Amino acid sequence: MSQQRPQALLALADGTLFYGSSIGAAGHTVGEVVFNTALTGYQEILTDPSYCRQIVTLTYPHIGNVGVNREDAESNGVFAAGLIIRDLPLRASNFRMEETLDAYLERTGTVAIADIDTRKLTRILREKGAQPGCIMAGEIDPVKAVELARSFGSMAGQDLAKVVSCKQPFAWTMREWQLGMGHATQTDSRFHVVAYDFGVKHNILRMLAERGCKLTVVPAQTPAEEVLKLNPDGVFLSNGPGDPEPCDYAIAAIKVFLDKKLPVFGICLGHQLLALAAGGKTSKMKFGHHGANHPVQDLDDRRVLITSQNHGFQADETSLPANVRVTHRSLFDGTVQGIALTDRPAFSFQGHPEASPGPHDVAYLFDRFITAMEQHGR
Repeated sequence: MSQQRPQALLALADGTLFYGSSIGAAGHTVGEVVFNTALTGYQEILTDPSYCRQIVTLTYPHIGNVGVNREDAESNGVFAAGLIIRDLPLRASNFRMEETLDAYLERTGTVAIADIDTRKLTRILREKGAQPGCIMAGEIDPVKAVELARSFGSMAGQDLAKVVSCKQPFAWTMREWQLGMGHATQTDSRFHVVAYDFGVKHNILRMLAERGCKLTVVPAQTPAEEVLKLNPDGVFLSNGPGDPEPCDYAIAAIKVFLDKKLPVFGICLGHQLLALAAGGKTSKMKFGHHGANHPVQDLDDRRVLITSQNHGFQADETSLPANVRVTHRSLFDGTVQGIALTDRPAFSFQGHPEASPGPHDVAYLFDRFITAMEQHGR
């Protein structure tokens, strides 16, 4: 990137400094620095609420080639605390592009840095683990930047689901995107699903709507009693940011749904919350899983699936009670990727079956949820 841009600085809590160029808003931002290995989907990543209070490093060197557009957003705004890339191309081109990545970052007030050695940064994060960091853009102060990074603390103990959640219930009718047609609108439905918004991605809701679900999205802290008044055929537990253990309000609600034997399907944070509600425990990972190329095995049929991942916490397998079986396992590190209750129609997946970005190898879990509701209604 030869275009002259304001100077920027990335400071890690361990004192490591990276000097580069600002490609977004002026000012500073702090958060947990993580790395994502996806080659595409930077807009979907930036707008994923699961990245709340995290600064995302994209390991692929060229980011911004196709610009951004309104249709690919996974929420109503940018939730990532900041963005770190190697190179911003001088020219972006795509028939769906509405603005360039740097213009988008500046317009949304997102602090971002380019022209740094992201391979070196990724190696630091891989060996030392995800750590707090600070990006300064425009006027920079290395000493102050390190101080700000160290003041951030840890993601452990942070209840962020209620921070990013919607404030009022709403209906969702948008279906999946199709080339030349865009997003269709749902006109008929077979099942009423109440979806808990812990930071839900739009493509999850689209895929449920595509399968004939009437969707009522409710805030993270909605009591189970209010959900039951809506007479749902099933309950969906969404993805989201932060530590699942402080979300006692959600865990309490899920226990009620399990007692009622309602079909329950959880993704990402929802997976961890289901594990906690079932009696298990969770823990923070060293640097988590963030990418669109993670191999996972379905333990029921032994298939290997390539999945999209974005999580920094995990369900601890040794803590799971006897009525919870592991259904999927990461082939990178052996961690739990899916669980199912043996005595309840409840199951979950740690990765992202909806992808966006990423492959759709695990999309069949949405169909499994539909089947669970069909069987429950008989």
